Amino acid sequence: MIRTAFLTVALLGSTVLPAQALAQTAPAEQQIAQLNLSATGEVRISPDQAQVSAGVVTEARTAAEALRANSQRMQAVFAALDEAGVEARDIQTSQLNVSPIYSQVSSRDGGTRQITGYSAQNTVTALVRGVDAVGPAIDALFEAGANSLNGVTFSSSEADEAEAEARRRAVAELYATRDLYAEAAGFSVTRLLNFSESGGYAPQPVMFSRAMVMEDSATPVSGGELVVSITVNGAWEIDG
Repeated sequence: MIRTAFLTVALLGSTVLPAQALAQTAPAEQQIAQLNLSATGEVRISPDQAQVSAGVVTEARTAAEALRANSQRMQAVFAALDEAGVEARDIQTSQLNVSPIYSQVSSRDGGTRQITGYSAQNTVTALVRGVDAVGPAIDALFEAGANSLNGVTFSSSEADEAEAEARRRAVAELYATRDLYAEAAGFSVTRLLNFSESGGYAPQPVMFSRAMVMEDSATPVSGGELVVSITVNGAWEIDG
């Protein structure tokens, strides 16, 4: 962890001015001495849930036929999620789209593209609680008829507690470093001028593609580790 300190000293103009002019300009020219520091606190946690985004893409001659075929397969997908233990409140349709399929441009038809059919795409996002349940849930989705996997994002239900601990560590580091500089440089800290934070927690998306696997074998999924990082910044007026 690297921290940077900036020490700003008071500067006074050296030009001799009349007393009245000096009284008017001195407040604008004077600068207070400051100490500026940053510190970072980190907490590493294991994910305990994952958001899985998968869906069904179907094609047909008409839009109605494509959508009807898609709806039938999606019913099986929802049923598979239920059997895999995913609660209804954790399942949400995130995209439903029907679009035309065009032919390739050909000189025989004057270079215009013709509609040859329609594609229907329905995507569902499911929150799978428990990392060990993610692989079986993905298998269940594809066995039920899903044919697209858009991503898997791991997260933690204890993120708030991890962020609070990261803040405590960052603040403790910040004030310990402030006291170290004051002792080593021989100045005293008089008051806090500014305080801010940056960083935080973000779920961890992973690059994932479902490989063709043998029957009765689960898709391997590893949640890895999540890093919660908080950086705090402080500025103090100093004396001496």
